[in-house]
Amino acid sequence: MLTDEFGTVRIETPISFLEEYDENLLYKAFGIRAVGKQHAESGEIDKTSLKFLDLIDYEQSYDEKYLSGLREKAKKSWLGNIDAEKWLREIRGGYDA
Repeated sequence: MLTDEFGTVRIETPISFLEEYDENLLYKAFGIRAVGKQHAESGEIDKTSLKFLDLIDYEQSYDEKYLSGLREKAKKSWLGNIDAEKWLREIRGGYDA
């Protein structure tokens, strides 16, 4: 698979999935859930260790209602529990921007 971020990536996929999938995957935009190894310090993904989990349909559309719902959920659960000014000071590490 050719990706924008990682270049060419090979993902071990069960033959049974490929046999049962009806559409041509060659020129289709989609997402894939996979597991693999990642270097703890550099964050680099070991491209030889990836194993297929699930295929995700990709729809290139902007859904304002969905994004607004996510923002509201974040405000209630995450943003409501922190002091924004204190958090920014901690993130900046003592540097004023």
